[in-house]
Amino acid sequence: MMSFQIDDSLSIELRELAQATARKHQTVLSIGSEELFYTHRNVLVSMIGASTRIENAVLTDAEVDWIDTKLTEDGKTTAYLDQREFIKEKLSGDKERSIDEVAGCRAMLQLIYTQARRFFPFSETTLRALHNELLQYYAPSAHYRGSYKTVPNSVIRKNDVTGEELSVLETSPPGPITESAMRNLIDWYNGTLSVHPWTVAVASEFVFRFLAIHPFQDGNGRIGRGLFMLALLQSPDKSLQAMAPYLPIDRHIEKQREDYYITLRRCSGGKFNADPTAYKYEHFLRFMIKAISLSLDDLEFYRNRYRAIIDLSPAAAKVLGCFKERPENRLQRRVIIKDTGLPRTTVTDALRTLTERGFIQRLGRGAGIRYQLIF
Repeated sequence: MMSFQIDDSLSIELRELAQATARKHQTVLSIGSEELFYTHRNVLVSMIGASTRIENAVLTDAEVDWIDTKLTEDGKTTAYLDQREFIKEKLSGDKERSIDEVAGCRAMLQLIYTQARRFFPFSETTLRALHNELLQYYAPSAHYRGSYKTVPNSVIRKNDVTGEELSVLETSPPGPITESAMRNLIDWYNGTLSVHPWTVAVASEFVFRFLAIHPFQDGNGRIGRGLFMLALLQSPDKSLQAMAPYLPIDRHIEKQREDYYITLRRCSGGKFNADPTAYKYEHFLRFMIKAISLSLDDLEFYRNRYRAIIDLSPAAAKVLGCFKERPENRLQRRVIIKDTGLPRTTVTDALRTLTERGFIQRLGRGAGIRYQLIF
């Protein structure tokens, strides 16, 4: 069972979260399939963008959205390799590694979203396959992807201002200790998930122990956040399982990134422990309860955005498409007029509508006014 006691205050928080999830599930049951598809796709883009940026990638959600659009045009599993050079030429040259990481994270998350039920009971074989999916486009990982680490690693936080790297958690040493810890963790997960009343608590312990082990040479943070979503999708709680595809949890972890790292350290004291009962999981559990609660609230945001999209005039939709083809650029009105072939007054009205509805932002003044896409 669990390696820690869930006290009364945590039980109350978990019960309130379950009730909120059930209410949102009832809302989702009344939503049409096109709107649900739109919501899940936007959540997927947010999850990819946030999870990779937490690890210091640099692509915005608008750029991730553009990449996902390009990679779903023909539906082929090899679409990224087919369009890799085009994508890299379209975006800034200094984003090459981030683009490969986004493509790999996208592949891993799509596998989790579509195959989660088939991945239970969970296995080390499946875990290694997910790691291979994640790093498949990052050439330097060829010799270690899908394999456990052979040299020591740590959970590292990078200071965005100074570039300084600080150790958050000293993880398990490579070799037998890591291998044994991973076997025990996966056995524990498979034996606990279906019998424990609180999936969120099980997922929190599962992911924290995974992060403390840090079994792979690279990609552990992204894999760990993917595993949290996997646990929700495998939940015996039908409302939580149904709501999981519409929860942009990593978006809220990214927003609270400093607290995320502080929480990991509070739980562990900064060091791996072979005894799973030595950790203070309640800190991480509370952090994840908050992230899920905020994600549930996002459903209304996506619903409002969907309504705003379908209500756009053909001209405004055409102008928005112009921005989506240039996700990193700030466009002047004259460029949009040239690209769309629309009259100046029509473009002006469309820009006003898109700005008011939060699809683009206006930057600068006078002749220097430019507009940029907001995801």
